[in-house]
Amino acid sequence: MPVDKGVTLDPARTREQILLVATEVLYEEGLDGVGVVGLCARAGVSKETLYRHFGSKEGLVRATLQARSDRVARWLREAAAAAGPEPADQLGAIFDALAGWYAEPGFRGCAIVNAAVQHHEGAARETAARHMDRHLELLSGIAARAGAAEPDVLARQILVLMEGAAVVADLHGVAGTGRQAREAALTLLRASAAPASGG
Repeated sequence: MPVDKGVTLDPARTREQILLVATEVLYEEGLDGVGVVGLCARAGVSKETLYRHFGSKEGLVRATLQARSDRVARWLREAAAAAGPEPADQLGAIFDALAGWYAEPGFRGCAIVNAAVQHHEGAARETAARHMDRHLELLSGIAARAGAAEPDVLARQILVLMEGAAVVADLHGVAGTGRQAREAALTLLRASAAPASGG
């Protein structure tokens, strides 16, 4: 919100406020649903202030999506870690966390994937690709600890379930989606660790 004359501005706080507002607005309305003027009005800053911090709307989009990716990656890592040392428990905890997210009011799917679907080039696409890599890193670690023969392949299969579940929960209803994705992921994990039968 606007600052009274003579009040000292805190650049870090201003930047954080813009990011917070942009995160909400871009998730609710999409990348093209609001312009710079609308974002500035919602954040209570001038265009000059926004450009000083982010350079452009694309710079703001990049920073917003990167901050969201950081939060999501940390959230899922912490969920897995809190579940204890067993890979199956860690994987189940990730899907439990996701199921809780699907049930939140205003859930509209993954903001990062949504942005990449709207803009197939540029900041949104690049951030989404890195976001997927972060998921794959977490999942392949779990797969390796579970004894999967091909941890990277299993991680990609589970990523398909994660991202597909978010789309289904958004477009076709939340009920059961998280649980079903969880069961499928754990089935894949168990199958990957099963010893090969002798001939």
